[in-house]
Formats: sequence, C-alpha cells, structure tokens
Amino acid sequence: MTESIIICPNCKTEIKLTESLAAPLIEATRRQFEQQLAEKDREVATREQGLRDREKLLADARRTLDAQVADQVAEQLQAERARVIAEEAKKARLASAAELDAKARELSELNEVLKARDEKLAEAQKAQAELIRKQRELDDARRELELTVEKRVQDGLTEVRAHAKQEAEDEQKLKVMEKEHTIAAMQKQIEDLKRRAEQGSQQLQGEVQELELESLLRARFPFDTIEPVPKGEFGGDALQRVTSAGGQPCGTILWEFKRTKNWSDGWLTKLREDQRTAKAEVAVLVSQALPKGVESFDVLDGVWVTSPRAALPVATVLRHSLQQVSMARAVSEGQQTKTEMVYQYLTGPRFRHRVEAIVEAFSSMQEDLDRERKAIMKQWAKREEQIERVMGATVGMYGDLQGIAGKSLQEIEGLELQALDGPSNIAAPRPTPTG
Repeated sequence: MTESIIICPNCKTEIKLTESLAAPLIEATRRQFEQQLAEKDREVATREQGLRDREKLLADARRTLDAQVADQVAEQLQAERARVIAEEAKKARLASAAELDAKARELSELNEVLKARDEKLAEAQKAQAELIRKQRELDDARRELELTVEKRVQDGLTEVRAHAKQEAEDEQKLKVMEKEHTIAAMQKQIEDLKRRAEQGSQQLQGEVQELELESLLRARFPFDTIEPVPKGEFGGDALQRVTSAGGQPCGTILWEFKRTKNWSDGWLTKLREDQRTAKAEVAVLVSQALPKGVESFDVLDGVWVTSPRAALPVATVLRHSLQQVSMARAVSEGQQTKTEMVYQYLTGPRFRHRVEAIVEAFSSMQEDLDRERKAIMKQWAKREEQIERVMGATVGMYGDLQGIAGKSLQEIEGLELQALDGPSNIAAPRPTPTG
C-alpha cells in the first residue's frame, strides 16, 4: 500500500501522511462535510417547505380564479339568457301584433260584407214597400172607378142597372182574378224577401205583415175601406169599415197584429179598450203565438183571436155577420119606438161594451181593495202581536217589582184585577232575593 505524502506549502518539506496523523484530519474533514451536508439538508428542507407553501398559494389562487371564472360565466349566461328572453318576447309581441292586424283586417272585411248585405236588404225592403204602395194606389183608383160606375148605374133604369152591374161584376171578377194572380206573385216575392231578411228587425217584419194582410183584405173585400190607424191616436193597427154592395155602411172591425213568440193575456184587455175608443163592433187580434187551447181561431173575452193563416176566413165570417145585422136594422128602420130603440141599445154591442168597461173598472177597484185589506190586516196582526209582547213584558216587570216592594208600590190602573182585591186573594210578598 502506497503511503500518502503531503508537501508543506511554505518550506516544501515532504511529510508522510501516516494513520496517526491523518485520523484527526479525516475526522475533522468528516465533521465538516457532515455539517455542510446537514446545512444542505436544511436548505433543501427549507426550499421544499417554500415550494409546498408556493404550491398551496398557487392552489388557492387557482381555486379563487376558478370561482371568479365560474361567476363571470354565470353572469354571462344570465345576461345571454335575459337577452334571448327579451328577443323572444319581442318576436312574440311582433307576432301578436301581426295576428291582431290580420284579425282587424278580417273584421273590417266582414263589416264591409255585412254593410253590403244590409244595403241589399234595405233596397229589397224599399222595393217591397214601393210595390205595396202602388198596389194601394191601384186599389184606391179601382174603388173610385167602382163608385163612379155604381152611381151611374143607380141613376139609370133597373134593366140598365142590372146589365151594368153584371158587366161590373164580370169586370170585377177579372180584376179580382188578376189581383189574386198579382197577390200570389207578391206573396212569393214577399216570402223570398222574408227569407233574405232573416236578420231584419222584428218591428219591420211586423209592419210588412200588416201591409201584406191589409193588401189581402183590400183585394178580398173591394167594397170595404181598409185604413191604418194613425200612430198615437188609439190602439190597434187597422180599421176595416164594412160596406155592402149598395154602398151601405155595415160596421167596423178593429185589427191588431202581434208578431211575438209568447202570448200575453194583457193584449185582450188593451184591445177591448181600443175597441171602445174606436167605436168598433168587432175586434180581431192576429197573432202567431196563440193562447193555450186555441189551434187556429177562437173568441176570448169578446175578442176574436186568430192565426195569420185563418185571418181571411175569420174576416169573411165577421163581415157577413155585420152585413146581416145591418140588413136587419135597415128593415126595421123607421118602425122603432123609443122603447124599441132603448131595447136595441140595451141588446146591442155598445151597451155591452159600456157595461164591460164599468165591470172591468169595478173589478180592478175590488182587486186593489182586497190587496189593501190584506196588507192592513197583516199590519194590524203584526202590531197586535207587538203590543201583546210589550204588555206582557210590562205586566211581568210590574209583578216582579210588586213582589219585591210589596204594598209600598203604587197601583197602576189597568195592571190590577178589581175582582182579586179581597184579603184572601192577595198574594204573599215574594222573599227579597239575596246575594
């Protein structure tokens, strides 16, 4: 083994490095190295601790950054969601406005269509009214012509009168046939107009029905005068003044037209009053709604009630009856005494109408009186019960006070029984309540 030699740096002397000399040096060197190694280990530990602290700070910073990023993302998402909702709401409002505009345009178009239909309906109704007016003028002209012919015929001889009458009847038959044909055409046209005017007012339909029935009456009874009742004069819609073939007045029929779905019994009373005001012998109520138990026509409380279909047959029967009564009166005219005239008045319709008016007034007064009597009796019974309760409470209170105070309480007239004033009948005073 080769020995280690070290050279002195000052004197350059070679010194052999034996084990005895090297051991302290080696030990010192080893301690120095161990000390340096420990310092290095402490430095490494310190650096490792700093690295761990830095990693912890980085982790905390990363978490904070992640939270901030998440918050920013949530805010951006909320803002985007609000923007999308606003855009969708705006689109919905625009779509709704467009739909409302479309509905408004559609409604405007429908209003234009309805306006056009109303104008067509008004033109049709105007044409119908003009046709009825022309028919009425034609009837008036025909009656004037017939009256002129009748006067000329009456001025002539019997044979000439009969011949002229025959010619007039033939001409009248032709005219009646022509009128019936015209009426049939008018009825067909009126039915068409009615179907077209289903949305028309009820009052206008009623007036059309009145005009139609008046036209039918004029065509059926050319010698009679059919005139509408002026508005506000008195009730009823039309007056038919019945005239015989010889021009003799026979009586008057008052017509009333009703176009409703329900029947009212008050119409009869009102029409009887109107009949008396108009001084008509007969009153007829034409209604589509008939009372219970009436199928086509009947007499209710002195008023003829009929459906529109049976109006002409009823008018024929009533007109014939008035003509018969007029003929009977004409035969007996000039032969009546005052007594007979009184008897005729008593048995005639005018007296019956007067009596009916008086009876109706008395019946109304009697009904009012009965209602007042019932109301007063009810009020009396109520007050009597109230007075009995007050008297009972007063007597009970007086008895309680008398039981407490005894004879020291003064007597009240009306609350004591005179028959019970004896000593044996006086009740012992009640014991004074304690407590």
